[in-house]
This record gives sequence, C-alpha cells and structure tokens, in this order.
Amino acid sequence: MPQYRKPLDVYQGYNFKKDKQTPIGFITKMKLMGIDLAVDQTCKDPMNPTADIKALAVLSDVLWQTGVTDAVYLSGQVSTTNKQSIMTSIYSVQSNIEVIFSFKVYEYDVAARKYFLAFHSGDVSMKGVLEKRGEELNLSVADDASTEVQSPENYAFQIGIKPQATEQKLYVAVGDQKQITKAWGLKQS
Repeated sequence: MPQYRKPLDVYQGYNFKKDKQTPIGFITKMKLMGIDLAVDQTCKDPMNPTADIKALAVLSDVLWQTGVTDAVYLSGQVSTTNKQSIMTSIYSVQSNIEVIFSFKVYEYDVAARKYFLAFHSGDVSMKGVLEKRGEELNLSVADDASTEVQSPENYAFQIGIKPQATEQKLYVAVGDQKQITKAWGLKQS
C-alpha cells in the first residue's frame, strides 16, 4: 500500500524564501486531551507569501500509511507555552486521549511553478485519539530547545494520532490541481 511520507524544512517554515522550493508544513489547530494548544507562531503562507499562517507547530516530518485506520504521525517544533501544555498532558491522568487537529503540508510543483497543498485536513478539524504503543501514548516533546531555528525558542515535538470511529477525509495531492480524497476513520454502527 502506498504511503505519504515527507521530511519537511523547518528553517523554510520559519523563514520562508520565495526562491527556495522545499516542502513545509504546519499544525494550525490542536486540542490535546482537553487542552487547547496555543496558536502562537506566525509564518508565511507559501501559496501567498504576503499573507500569514497562524500555527502552533512548524512541521519537520509527516507520515501516513494511507489506510483508513492508520495513524497520522506529525513531528515539528512548538513554542515554550505549548511544550508546557504538552508536558502537562503527558504527566496528567490519561482518561481523555482525544485529539482534535488541523494541519497543512505544502510542496512545490515544478511544472506549475508554485506551491500547492500536498497533504492536509481540509477546512474541518480531524477527530482522533492518541496512538498507544503498549501502555505508552505516542506523544513526546524535547526537554531542550532546538538549535535549527533559535528564535523564537522552540522544542521538538512528536505525536501519533489514530482516527476516531467516524468517517473523515484527508487530502493528498501529487501536484497543483491533482488532489485525491482519502477516507480516514470508520463509522461504527
């Protein structure tokens, strides 16, 4: 089965340059175990560099095996405020493992000479649950600040999210105007 796996350019995500065409991505919303993470990073929209994107994480990597029940894995950089919120979630009682999130990954289409949305959640928030690996939740954040982009101070973060038992859609594109809609999650009767 095909998979969508993309290493993303964190430096380009924070310091967008029109003459550099590397993949970038952002988490634009996340409610993690009942805690709303702060949308506290302002980056440039690669499809319209004069506009801003408000994000809570600049992504460094994304993976989805494209199966309807497969987890979405997101890795990126979060602020000090969000690092503290994530650590609170990790250390708290884990009865609510729900995750509500939205994200966007952009790639550059050489033929069309522009960025396009390559993998994203559309205009709706996705509903998932934290993936478990044995007894542990697939959620982590670094103790030490990243050195790739030193300002604003940011921390490496990683999460695995399985779909809730409801039909949802994720969008994958291979070029500008070449989007495919894929199911994520199965509705229980």
